[in-house]
Amino acid sequence: MNEPMINNWTEALGDANPAYPGQAPPAMVQVWTMGGLHGRRAADDPLGAMSAVLDEAGFTSVVATDCAQTYARVLRPGERLAIRSRLTGVAGPKRTALGEGWFVTTVSTWTVDDEPVAEMMFRILKFRPPPPPEPPREVPRPQVNRDTAYFWEGTAVGELRIQRCGGCGALRHPPGPMCPRCGATRPGYVVASGRGEVYSFVVHHHPPLPGRRAPFVVALVELEEGVRVLGELRGVEPGAVRVGLPVEVGLDRIDDELVLPAWRPR
Repeated sequence: MNEPMINNWTEALGDANPAYPGQAPPAMVQVWTMGGLHGRRAADDPLGAMSAVLDEAGFTSVVATDCAQTYARVLRPGERLAIRSRLTGVAGPKRTALGEGWFVTTVSTWTVDDEPVAEMMFRILKFRPPPPPEPPREVPRPQVNRDTAYFWEGTAVGELRIQRCGGCGALRHPPGPMCPRCGATRPGYVVASGRGEVYSFVVHHHPPLPGRRAPFVVALVELEEGVRVLGELRGVEPGAVRVGLPVEVGLDRIDDELVLPAWRPR
């Protein structure tokens, strides 16, 4: 046990108890025998051994269910702790909201020079993960309302429309009911040239999306008119995309009702 680790713990938790760091917070007892980020379990660790058995049987998912600690006395810097764990229960198979699984319970005892100073009951549920849900097969459809209907009506006839304020003439995207510049509520639109440059982009790898094959590029394009519009960038390998790449709009007809804007290099 050491004061720097106690300081790290109490600072992270915002615990200003003046008793620290002259003694350790009781709930910190598990810290002193943890293996660290890259630590390995002892070969005779009962929780690891039982988990391996259940993993092999297909119960590969895990969630902690409850934990109870008991403290015999406070611990002070300079003391060296040892831990001994024992398997006290394996119950199952049980039907749970997460799926069928087994409850595994261990009890660990910490000692200083063979003196028991703390004990912890720890229980986990090892469960069989349910099969992944079938992904939707249809392309997700945009929510069309009074503020956005003009945009989708435009793509349907081959136009990229940008909202223009009927008061001050400011262009804006995405559209909204009120002009952020002058507060007017008389929106109109202009038909954009469809030309611009990549302002920023992401390469989407996961999760899978219906109608799309990963990896694909989603680009935020700054149009010649000065507004920025989001869409998929096609016709270029993900590794070749760069900020400033000149692009132009293309229209992707999904069905008789939906046409999505997309970008392509120009």
